Amino acid sequence: MDKQPFYKRHGRRIIQAASTFLHNPLLSGFFTHRIYQGKLKSVCVPGLNCYSCPAAVGACPIGSFQQSLYAHKVPYYVLGVLILIGVTLGRVVCGFLCPFGLLQDLLYKIPFFKKINRFKGDKVLRYLKYVILAVFVIILPLFFVDAPTFCKYICPQGTLQGGLTLAPSASTMLNLTLGFLFTWKVAILAVILLLCLLIYRPFCKYLCPLGAIYGLFNPIALIGLRVDKQRCTECGACTGACKMCLTPYKQANNPECIRCGDCIKTCPHKALKLGTPIKNKRRNDGDGKEEKDGI
Repeated sequence: MDKQPFYKRHGRRIIQAASTFLHNPLLSGFFTHRIYQGKLKSVCVPGLNCYSCPAAVGACPIGSFQQSLYAHKVPYYVLGVLILIGVTLGRVVCGFLCPFGLLQDLLYKIPFFKKINRFKGDKVLRYLKYVILAVFVIILPLFFVDAPTFCKYICPQGTLQGGLTLAPSASTMLNLTLGFLFTWKVAILAVILLLCLLIYRPFCKYLCPLGAIYGLFNPIALIGLRVDKQRCTECGACTGACKMCLTPYKQANNPECIRCGDCIKTCPHKALKLGTPIKNKRRNDGDGKEEKDGI
Protein backbone atom coordinates (compact mmCIF):
# COMPACT_ATOMS: atom_id res chain seq x y z
CA MET A 1 0.00 0.00 0.00
CA ASP A 2 1.36 3.43 -0.95
CA LYS A 3 2.29 5.71 1.89
CA GLN A 4 0.39 8.95 2.34
CA PRO A 5 2.12 12.14 1.17
CA PHE A 6 4.30 13.88 3.73
CA TYR A 7 1.87 16.77 4.17
CA LYS A 8 -0.93 14.37 5.09
CA ARG A 9 1.17 12.32 7.51
CA HIS A 10 2.55 15.41 9.23
CA GLY A 11 -0.17 17.95 8.50
CA ARG A 12 -0.71 19.02 12.11
CA ARG A 13 3.02 19.46 12.71
CA ILE A 14 3.30 21.63 9.60
CA ILE A 15 0.42 23.81 10.77
CA GLN A 16 1.90 24.04 14.28
CA ALA A 17 5.32 25.03 12.93
CA ALA A 18 3.80 27.61 10.58
CA SER A 19 1.70 29.07 13.39
CA THR A 20 4.73 29.29 15.70
CA PHE A 21 6.62 31.20 13.02
CA LEU A 22 3.66 33.53 12.35
CA HIS A 23 3.49 34.25 16.08
CA ASN A 24 7.26 34.99 16.08
CA PRO A 25 8.50 36.00 12.62
CA LEU A 26 11.07 38.62 13.72
CA LEU A 27 13.96 36.18 14.14
CA SER A 28 16.48 39.01 13.96
CA GLY A 29 15.20 40.09 17.39
CA PHE A 30 17.04 37.15 18.97
CA PHE A 31 20.30 38.77 17.85
CA THR A 32 19.44 42.41 18.56
CA HIS A 33 17.66 41.58 21.84
CA ARG A 34 15.09 44.27 21.12
CA ILE A 35 11.34 43.85 21.61
CA TYR A 36 9.17 44.89 18.70
CA GLN A 37 6.73 47.59 19.81
CA GLY A 38 5.01 48.48 16.56
CA LYS A 39 1.28 48.66 15.84
CA LEU A 40 0.91 44.89 15.51
CA LYS A 41 1.74 44.52 19.20
CA SER A 42 -1.77 45.79 19.96
CA VAL A 43 -3.27 42.79 18.15
CA CYS A 44 -3.88 39.61 20.18
CA VAL A 45 -2.59 36.34 18.74
CA PRO A 46 -4.68 33.16 19.33
CA GLY A 47 -2.08 31.11 21.24
CA LEU A 48 -0.01 31.59 24.38
CA ASN A 49 2.92 33.69 23.15
CA CYS A 50 4.97 36.13 25.22
CA TYR A 51 4.78 39.84 24.40
CA SER A 52 8.39 40.18 25.59
CA CYS A 53 9.80 37.70 23.09
CA PRO A 54 12.18 39.56 20.73
CA ALA A 55 10.66 37.72 17.75
CA ALA A 56 6.99 38.25 18.67
CA VAL A 57 4.80 40.60 16.64
CA GLY A 58 1.52 40.31 18.56
CA ALA A 59 0.20 40.41 22.10
CA CYS A 60 -0.66 37.39 24.22
CA PRO A 61 -4.39 37.42 25.08
CA ILE A 62 -3.73 36.37 28.68
CA GLY A 63 -1.11 39.09 29.16
CA SER A 64 -3.31 41.73 27.53
CA PHE A 65 -6.27 40.68 29.68
CA GLN A 66 -4.24 41.14 32.87
CA GLN A 67 -2.80 44.47 31.70
CA SER A 68 -6.33 45.84 31.36
CA LEU A 69 -7.46 44.51 34.73
CA TYR A 70 -4.63 45.94 36.83
CA ALA A 71 -5.07 49.24 34.97
CA HIS A 72 -8.71 49.05 36.11
CA LYS A 73 -10.06 48.96 32.57
CA VAL A 74 -12.66 46.59 31.19
CA PRO A 75 -10.83 44.41 28.61
CA TYR A 76 -13.55 44.64 25.96
CA TYR A 77 -11.21 44.02 23.05
CA VAL A 78 -9.49 40.99 24.60
CA LEU A 79 -12.81 39.50 25.70
CA GLY A 80 -14.13 39.96 22.17
CA VAL A 81 -11.10 38.20 20.69
CA LEU A 82 -11.34 35.31 23.16
CA ILE A 83 -15.07 34.86 22.54
CA LEU A 84 -14.66 35.04 18.77
CA ILE A 85 -11.82 32.49 18.73
CA GLY A 86 -13.54 30.32 21.33
CA VAL A 87 -16.88 30.17 19.51
CA THR A 88 -15.14 29.52 16.19
CA LEU A 89 -12.35 27.11 17.15
CA GLY A 90 -12.51 26.19 20.83
CA ARG A 91 -9.40 24.23 21.77
CA VAL A 92 -8.45 23.71 18.13
CA VAL A 93 -6.09 26.57 19.02
CA CYS A 94 -4.39 24.31 21.57
CA GLY A 95 -4.01 21.41 19.16
CA PHE A 96 -2.92 23.33 16.08
CA LEU A 97 -1.94 26.95 16.74
CA CYS A 98 -0.26 27.35 20.14
CA PRO A 99 3.57 27.58 20.04
CA PHE A 100 3.98 26.12 23.53
CA GLY A 101 1.74 23.24 22.52
CA LEU A 102 4.15 22.37 19.72
CA LEU A 103 7.09 22.35 22.12
CA GLN A 104 5.27 20.00 24.49
CA ASP A 105 4.34 17.67 21.62
CA LEU A 106 7.94 17.43 20.45
CA LEU A 107 9.29 16.76 23.93
CA TYR A 108 6.73 14.01 24.52
CA LYS A 109 7.87 12.23 21.38
CA ILE A 110 11.35 11.76 22.84
CA PRO A 111 11.61 8.05 23.81
CA PHE A 112 12.80 8.80 27.33
CA PHE A 113 11.36 7.07 30.40
CA LYS A 114 7.98 5.36 30.53
CA LYS A 115 5.00 7.57 29.76
CA ILE A 116 2.60 7.99 32.70
CA ASN A 117 -0.43 9.82 31.34
CA ARG A 118 -2.95 8.00 33.52
CA PHE A 119 -2.32 8.33 37.25
CA LYS A 120 -4.24 8.88 40.46
CA GLY A 121 -5.11 12.52 40.94
CA ASP A 122 -5.04 13.41 37.24
CA LYS A 123 -8.73 14.36 37.09
CA VAL A 124 -8.46 16.59 40.15
CA LEU A 125 -5.36 18.33 38.81
CA ARG A 126 -7.26 19.25 35.62
CA TYR A 127 -9.22 21.80 37.67
CA LEU A 128 -6.01 23.60 38.68
CA LYS A 129 -5.95 25.62 35.45
CA TYR A 130 -9.35 27.09 36.34
CA VAL A 131 -8.01 28.07 39.77
CA ILE A 132 -5.02 29.73 38.10
CA LEU A 133 -7.36 31.52 35.68
CA ALA A 134 -9.50 32.83 38.53
CA VAL A 135 -6.72 33.72 40.97
CA PHE A 136 -3.66 34.73 38.92
CA VAL A 137 -5.33 36.07 35.78
CA ILE A 138 -8.41 37.78 37.26
CA ILE A 139 -8.50 38.27 41.05
CA LEU A 140 -4.90 39.24 41.86
CA PRO A 141 -4.39 41.74 38.99
CA LEU A 142 -7.85 43.24 39.53
CA PHE A 143 -7.86 43.66 43.31
CA PHE A 144 -4.43 43.15 44.85
CA VAL A 145 -1.35 43.33 42.61
CA ASP A 146 -0.52 46.00 40.02
CA ALA A 147 1.10 43.47 37.71
CA PRO A 148 0.18 40.69 35.27
CA THR A 149 0.60 38.03 37.97
CA PHE A 150 0.31 34.94 35.79
CA CYS A 151 2.95 36.30 33.41
CA LYS A 152 5.17 37.47 36.25
CA TYR A 153 5.05 34.43 38.52
CA ILE A 154 4.05 31.37 36.47
CA CYS A 155 4.02 31.52 32.66
CA PRO A 156 6.72 29.15 31.32
CA GLN A 157 6.30 30.47 27.79
CA GLY A 158 7.22 33.94 29.00
CA THR A 159 10.32 32.58 30.73
CA LEU A 160 11.36 30.67 27.64
CA GLN A 161 10.67 33.41 25.11
CA GLY A 162 11.33 36.53 27.11
CA GLY A 163 13.31 35.82 30.26
CA LEU A 164 15.93 33.43 28.88
CA THR A 165 16.40 35.31 25.63
CA LEU A 166 16.71 38.79 27.17
CA ALA A 167 18.47 38.04 30.48
CA PRO A 168 21.93 37.42 28.95
CA SER A 169 21.83 40.83 27.27
CA ALA A 170 20.49 42.70 30.31
CA SER A 171 22.62 45.15 32.21
CA THR A 172 24.64 43.98 35.19
CA MET A 173 22.30 45.83 37.55
CA LEU A 174 19.22 44.19 36.01
CA ASN A 175 20.81 40.76 36.22
CA LEU A 176 21.48 41.35 39.92
CA THR A 177 17.82 42.25 40.51
CA LEU A 178 16.49 39.17 38.73
CA GLY A 179 17.17 37.20 41.87
CA PHE A 180 14.64 34.79 43.33
CA LEU A 181 11.81 35.60 40.91
CA PHE A 182 13.89 34.72 37.87
CA THR A 183 15.15 31.54 39.55
CA TRP A 184 11.56 30.63 40.46
CA LYS A 185 10.34 31.10 36.89
CA VAL A 186 13.24 29.09 35.45
CA ALA A 187 12.51 26.31 37.95
CA ILE A 188 8.84 26.19 36.89
CA LEU A 189 9.88 26.04 33.24
CA ALA A 190 12.40 23.27 33.94
CA VAL A 191 9.86 21.16 35.85
CA ILE A 192 7.25 21.53 33.10
CA LEU A 193 9.74 20.63 30.36
CA LEU A 194 10.86 17.56 32.30
CA LEU A 195 7.24 16.51 32.87
CA CYS A 196 6.66 16.80 29.12
CA LEU A 197 8.95 13.80 28.68
CA LEU A 198 6.60 11.71 30.83
CA ILE A 199 3.13 13.23 30.55
CA TYR A 200 1.46 14.46 27.40
CA ARG A 201 1.07 18.25 27.55
CA PRO A 202 1.17 18.72 31.34
CA PHE A 203 0.94 22.50 31.02
CA CYS A 204 -2.17 22.27 28.82
CA LYS A 205 -3.79 19.73 31.13
CA TYR A 206 -3.11 21.33 34.49
CA LEU A 207 -1.92 24.94 34.29
CA CYS A 208 -2.85 26.87 31.14
CA PRO A 209 -5.52 29.55 31.74
CA LEU A 210 -5.90 30.17 28.00
CA GLY A 211 -6.73 26.51 27.44
CA ALA A 212 -9.21 26.76 30.31
CA ILE A 213 -10.98 29.63 28.55
CA TYR A 214 -11.06 27.98 25.13
CA GLY A 215 -12.18 24.71 26.71
CA LEU A 216 -15.35 26.37 27.98
CA PHE A 217 -16.32 26.95 24.33
CA ASN A 218 -15.67 23.38 23.16
CA PRO A 219 -19.32 22.28 23.45
CA ILE A 220 -20.51 25.11 21.19
CA ALA A 221 -17.47 25.77 18.96
CA LEU A 222 -18.14 25.88 15.24
CA ILE A 223 -15.26 23.52 14.55
CA GLY A 224 -15.07 20.48 16.79
CA LEU A 225 -15.05 16.72 17.03
CA ARG A 226 -18.18 15.12 15.56
CA VAL A 227 -19.27 11.52 16.11
CA ASP A 228 -21.31 9.55 13.58
CA LYS A 229 -23.37 7.35 15.90
CA GLN A 230 -24.44 5.11 13.01
CA ARG A 231 -20.84 4.20 12.24
CA CYS A 232 -19.46 4.08 15.80
CA THR A 233 -19.27 0.61 17.35
CA GLU A 234 -17.74 1.83 20.63
CA CYS A 235 -14.72 -0.37 19.99
CA GLY A 236 -12.49 1.86 22.13
CA ALA A 237 -9.79 2.45 19.51
CA CYS A 238 -10.19 6.22 19.88
CA THR A 239 -9.93 5.97 23.67
CA GLY A 240 -6.61 4.16 23.41
CA ALA A 241 -5.29 6.81 21.01
CA CYS A 242 -6.34 9.84 23.05
CA LYS A 243 -3.35 11.30 24.90
CA MET A 244 -5.65 13.62 26.81
CA CYS A 245 -7.12 10.47 28.44
CA LEU A 246 -10.66 10.97 27.15
CA THR A 247 -13.24 8.68 25.59
CA PRO A 248 -13.80 10.60 22.33
CA TYR A 249 -16.95 8.81 21.17
CA LYS A 250 -18.58 9.77 24.49
CA GLN A 251 -16.76 13.05 25.17
CA ALA A 252 -16.49 14.72 21.79
CA ASN A 253 -17.26 18.14 23.30
CA ASN A 254 -15.25 17.74 26.50
CA PRO A 255 -13.37 20.91 27.56
CA GLU A 256 -10.16 18.85 27.78
CA CYS A 257 -10.19 17.84 24.09
CA ILE A 258 -7.54 19.76 22.13
CA ARG A 259 -8.84 18.54 18.74
CA CYS A 260 -5.48 16.98 17.82
CA GLY A 261 -7.13 14.41 15.53
CA ASP A 262 -5.35 11.29 16.82
CA CYS A 263 -8.70 9.60 17.50
CA ILE A 264 -9.86 10.39 13.97
CA LYS A 265 -6.82 8.71 12.45
CA THR A 266 -7.22 5.66 14.69
CA CYS A 267 -10.95 5.05 14.24
CA PRO A 268 -11.35 1.95 12.00
CA HIS A 269 -14.94 2.87 11.12
CA LYS A 270 -14.39 6.53 10.20
CA ALA A 271 -16.97 7.53 12.78
CA LEU A 272 -15.07 10.62 13.97
CA LYS A 273 -14.50 13.83 12.05
CA LEU A 274 -13.26 17.32 12.71
CA GLY A 275 -16.11 19.41 11.41
CA THR A 276 -18.99 21.77 12.11
CA PRO A 277 -22.20 21.06 13.99
CA ILE A 278 -24.17 22.26 10.98
CA LYS A 279 -25.89 19.43 9.18
CA ASN A 280 -24.36 19.34 5.73
CA LYS A 281 -25.77 17.58 2.72
CA ARG A 282 -25.35 13.84 2.99
CA ARG A 283 -23.50 11.92 0.36
CA ASN A 284 -23.48 8.25 -0.52
CA ASP A 285 -20.26 6.50 0.44
CA GLY A 286 -20.62 3.75 -2.16
CA ASP A 287 -22.01 1.14 0.22
CA GLY A 288 -25.54 2.44 0.42
CA LYS A 289 -24.67 4.32 3.62
CA GLU A 290 -24.69 8.05 4.10
CA GLU A 291 -22.16 10.16 5.94
CA LYS A 292 -21.93 13.78 6.94
CA ASP A 293 -19.27 16.00 5.49
CA GLY A 294 -16.46 17.01 7.81
CA ILE A 295 -13.69 19.49 7.63
